Amino acid sequence: MIKHLEKEEDFYEIIKEGPIIVDFYADWCGPCKMLLPVLDEIDFATILKVNVDNFPDIAKRFGIMSIPTLLFFKNGLEQNREIGYRGLDEIKEAYKLIS
Repeated sequence: MIKHLEKEEDFYEIIKEGPIIVDFYADWCGPCKMLLPVLDEIDFATILKVNVDNFPDIAKRFGIMSIPTLLFFKNGLEQNREIGYRGLDEIKEAYKLIS
């Protein structure tokens, strides 16, 4: 399931329980657009999409320097990070580390 962050104060509420993948992206980013169909295939995790243009403070807080960046959280703590375009198999492998 894909959720789009709408309010900054919801970010920590959403990531606080269970495993979740956070996708830092921008609408103008080519590799981010390429990643979208891959994320649509994911049925094993909740994905929170965070637009870095709309939420620069969150991106800065997590040191996001390149997009797309996927952060893998478990119970509110970052467990893993993948930078750049990743295929479905790579995302599954990274997710296995936190689930």
